[in-house]
Amino acid sequence: MCTGKCSRCIGIILFPLALCAIVSNILLYFPNGQVLQLSEITDLVWFFHGILGAGILAILPAFMMLGAGGAGCCANRCGMLLSVFLSLLGLAGGVYCVVFSSMALIGGPLCDTGDGEYIYPFRNNTLEYNYLFNQTTWSICKEPENIILWNIVLFSILLAIGAIEAVLCFIQVANGLIGCMCGTCMRKKVGMQ
Repeated sequence: MCTGKCSRCIGIILFPLALCAIVSNILLYFPNGQVLQLSEITDLVWFFHGILGAGILAILPAFMMLGAGGAGCCANRCGMLLSVFLSLLGLAGGVYCVVFSSMALIGGPLCDTGDGEYIYPFRNNTLEYNYLFNQTTWSICKEPENIILWNIVLFSILLAIGAIEAVLCFIQVANGLIGCMCGTCMRKKVGMQ
């Protein structure tokens, strides 16, 4: 596959991934569709790893990848070089999303255990006794309803999206370097001047 076409394919794939990451992160602010007080929302949601990391920092290189995949002067080497730098930014955003999603999955949600006080009942547990592997402990959280399942699903989606975006951006870094050195292999159509 030509470096220009590869760049465009990666750019097209990044757009829906970034949109899903933004939506998933926004949904984490409304557990089970409820509007909560700011102090009742899990703390790691406030790092905006889906909105900023896997969202905005993935959309920026995606735009450049679409442009770098087209025709340009000098076989579009400058566009490919710029896509390398923006892909590094997208790679950092994907890794940022993976790290904070992992931390949130391991630490568990902020919830009311029945006494009206919101705490993190699953923090400081070893992985052997982690709530992810022991579904019977989920009944500890009384409010918001289904908060554990809500967090597991959305943080897992963010984890997967961040990992996929990081891999795609890494591929684009290599692709962009090749395209910068060799050009985008755009061929002129026969009979067109």
